[in-house]
Parts: sequence; C-alpha cells; structure tokens
Amino acid sequence: MCSDVYKDISIKPIFLNLFLLVAVFISNAAVGVTVISHHSVDVKSLTTSQLRRIYTMRQLQWPSSVRIKVYVLPSSHLIHKNFCKESLRIFPYQLDRIWNKLTFSGLGVAPTVVNNHEELLRVVSTTPGAIGYIDNVNKEGHVNVIEIK
Repeated sequence: MCSDVYKDISIKPIFLNLFLLVAVFISNAAVGVTVISHHSVDVKSLTTSQLRRIYTMRQLQWPSSVRIKVYVLPSSHLIHKNFCKESLRIFPYQLDRIWNKLTFSGLGVAPTVVNNHEELLRVVSTTPGAIGYIDNVNKEGHVNVIEIK
C-alpha cells in the first residue's frame, strides 16, 4: 500500500512537466510565420526544400526568370528565429554562416536585412520578385501569401 502512494507522488511531476512542455510548444507554434512575395510573383506554394534554396541564395530566379530579391529581419528578431526553425528547418546561426561564407568568398551576396516587420512588408510589396516573411498578413492584395508544403 505504501508503494502505491509513492508511485502516485512520483508520477505527478512527470505529468506536470509533460503538460508544461506541451503548453510551451503550443504557444511557440501559435507564433506562425507567413511567407509573402511581391504580387507579380506567380508562385502560390513552395516546398521547404525550395524555400531553403531561395534563402540560402542557391535559387536566384523565379520560374518566370524574374530575379528573386530576398528580404529578412535581423538574426536576433523573434520572427526571424521562428521563420528559420519552422519554415526553413534550420537554426538562425546556420543561415548566418551560409550568408557569411557567400559574402566573404565573393560567390554571392546575403539577403537585404530590414529593421522591422512593417518595413519588410513595405519593401516586399513594392519590389518586383521580392520574397519575405512576417508574423501575420492582412489580405489586402498588396502581397501574395506563399504556402509552404
């Protein structure tokens, strides 16, 4: 009988920790990131692999041969971190290393960094071929939303 009491007591912290872990996961998942493009881009969906090729600067043109102009938020920005982890499935520091290698070797250029969410939305909506990401988007027709599969 005593052993049954101890089993109940030791299991409760496990369930509490599991509950807290799930709650943290759900709250992080709620901060979704939406990939957007200039309204002239006719791509409606991309795979994670295609999106990663664009953001690692290996795919430089859209299927229509229009040059892709990549915009990002600063590496320390929460939306950027979520974008890297959720959409690209890599860590932000890994993406920074790729961009630094391209830049310092002279083989390519890093994306254009903008200061905040509003500026990113503005430059993507006004730059043909542009792609970016934000934490939510109004369906006003200024940008296209790209679904990530």
